[in-house]
Amino acid sequence: MNELTPERLFDLDLRKRSEHAAGLKAVAISVKHVEEYMHFGEGMHALLKLNQKNGFDCPGCAWPDPDGRRSPIAEYCENGAKAIAEEATNLRVTPEWFARHSIEEMGAMTDFELGKSGRITHPMYLAPGATHYAPVSWDDAFGIIAKELNALDSPDEATFYTSGRASNEAAFLYQLFVRQYGTNNLPDCSNMCHESTGTALSETIGIGKGTTTLQDLHEADLIIVMGQNPGTNHPRQLNALEKCKRNGGRIISINPLPETGLMKFIDPQSPLDILKRGTKLTDLFLQVKINEDMSLVRAICKILWEEEKKAPGTVFDQEFIETHTSGYAEWIKMLEATDLTECLVGCGVTEKLVHEAAGIIHGSEKIVLCYAMGLTQHENSVDVIKEMVNLLLMKGSIGKPGAGICPVRGHSNVQGDRTVGVWEKLKPELRESLRANFNFEPPAEDGYDVVNSIKAMHAGKVKVFFGLGGNIVSAAPDTLFTAEGLRKCNLTVHISTKPNRSHVVHGRNALILPCLGRTEKDVRAAGEQFVSCENSMGVVQMSKGVLEPKGEHLRSEVAIICGVATSTLDDKTTVDWTAMASDYDNIRDAIASCVKGFERYNERVREPAGFYLPNGPRNRRFGTDDGKAHFSVPPLSNHQLATGEYLMMTVRSHDQYNTTIYGMHDRYRGIHNERRVVMMNEGDMAKAGLQAKDKVDLTSEYDGKLRHARLFQVVPYPIPAGNIATYFPEANTLVPITRTARGSNTPISKSVRVRIEKIEELFL
Repeated sequence: MNELTPERLFDLDLRKRSEHAAGLKAVAISVKHVEEYMHFGEGMHALLKLNQKNGFDCPGCAWPDPDGRRSPIAEYCENGAKAIAEEATNLRVTPEWFARHSIEEMGAMTDFELGKSGRITHPMYLAPGATHYAPVSWDDAFGIIAKELNALDSPDEATFYTSGRASNEAAFLYQLFVRQYGTNNLPDCSNMCHESTGTALSETIGIGKGTTTLQDLHEADLIIVMGQNPGTNHPRQLNALEKCKRNGGRIISINPLPETGLMKFIDPQSPLDILKRGTKLTDLFLQVKINEDMSLVRAICKILWEEEKKAPGTVFDQEFIETHTSGYAEWIKMLEATDLTECLVGCGVTEKLVHEAAGIIHGSEKIVLCYAMGLTQHENSVDVIKEMVNLLLMKGSIGKPGAGICPVRGHSNVQGDRTVGVWEKLKPELRESLRANFNFEPPAEDGYDVVNSIKAMHAGKVKVFFGLGGNIVSAAPDTLFTAEGLRKCNLTVHISTKPNRSHVVHGRNALILPCLGRTEKDVRAAGEQFVSCENSMGVVQMSKGVLEPKGEHLRSEVAIICGVATSTLDDKTTVDWTAMASDYDNIRDAIASCVKGFERYNERVREPAGFYLPNGPRNRRFGTDDGKAHFSVPPLSNHQLATGEYLMMTVRSHDQYNTTIYGMHDRYRGIHNERRVVMMNEGDMAKAGLQAKDKVDLTSEYDGKLRHARLFQVVPYPIPAGNIATYFPEANTLVPITRTARGSNTPISKSVRVRIEKIEELFL
């Protein structure tokens, strides 16, 4: 039995790919999920408050809400409705459930089955050698944590992971506790997704996040969407793309897979859109090979440079370049030496289409570039993002309305967690603020990120793993290696709402601490509380749950952190944890004192649409050493595949959000009732002697180590030759812990070299 990724197949059903995203079908599926897992009236009440100014923030993605009027019908998408049904489910995982299901039995469940079990109702403890979790009191749970943490030889022997679901308030308290405990070991999910963004943008424009507002997308002449599937992962972005088209803008999409959501969108709230069968979004689709975005953009820049030389100042924004940038001469020198043919061969896009894309960019003054993990999870991701910045700087498309760079974040508050201090690198200004406001000496040395935490656990250097949300086993690379590291710990702790794979892979002791969800009311000593989140575009707004808690023993993330801190630090603490837990205004006052941009936090967060955090590049104020945006000279990618090798990227299905599996279908791609699939070019299939639904094993080899992902089925798909796509977390076991993005240490989940071997029926 493989408790990491159960090797079971269901009944794969291949259908025609969807021709459009959203529409009435999405409405029907949203309602179905609510009906199936919630009391219908309760579900409708929650949905009407979702992403509203007086409601709560979606626990799904971080797409921004309109600053002005919001739809009174539905300010959410299909996957937002699924997220609510998942969190506010009527199903319960009680102590009796754990008594019926051993660790071994839980391990045999798929991630879908585990998640659908229901909400955890009580704190649970797995004692050394035990086969079942058993209930434990909150005080005893805090005592176990305190005992293990205080028994370590050094605070650096513990690591404290954070999911992007944690609120600003919880995240700030978490990092405050961890740093007063004495370590900067604060890995978070950003390490595995947009860390490359933070590195690249900090070095080029002086801020580690995007520069756009939602209005910028509406006003753009051109939106370029790269390495992203908004129809599944950020569905409300489709509304913004549609508004851009309605206002006369154009859209170029660049991706190895043709994604339905970028092709055609039917707004389910628009009768006219329904009648006319939707809006065509993409004007030009460039099907680039996996991780050849650099070659493609370099080719476009080369073509445009040749035009600029013929008529200086007609293609490039020379005034912006001269006034606001540095490194231009070196970049031009690189373009002069660039071999256009080499770039075209590398990217796999025809010369005609590349010239067409260059022509559209030439004629556009206001350009927004949107991207996601299709660009951030490669060894050269930092360089790739810098190349995207080069294109925008060339056109002067940063720091003006309708233009800028837009990294689209996944988790609802992953950006906010980083803003309030969750990072293994403690910024000097925050270190000084913590020292001044709380009268202790924060640790100065950098801590462990996700990859280095896993390596440290594996090496016996980290003995306690604490997770504030998330599902580290299913999210992290190199699943077997990650699991081995967790099993070497003395204690693993997870603040969770529902069972997940990380509860199965545990240390000598293990705790599950059940918390309130985003949908639920949070009543403390000072009355009903609210929290706040930062979206992808730097807006901080309040989030206040509307449903009754799903169990009387649940505690808020804030309350749990304060309980752990009080028990662990005891009389050594300088923080009034009781006051923080009683009234979250106290937390926000502390944040306002410590983090720039949060001045008058309690006042401004109560404004109906929240407030924007400072963003210098929006006003052409770049936070670099010289105060200018930097052109870069990154090298081209160089993928050398041996005979029989393919370059694999891991992706989500439509019934999935990060590691949470809502269902077994990927209807936009026409893949139903199965997740263990390999999307493969039909020409490659013919060469390998494979047919649809053939069963195969996958292997990767890095640094002399073989990694295996067994029992997958082949799906014919329009993907470039030599490339394949699989779903995560099922294929994460193939992602090597030893290969990460240069400069950010992000796992290379989007460009893994693999081999495919057909399984003969007699071996099944």
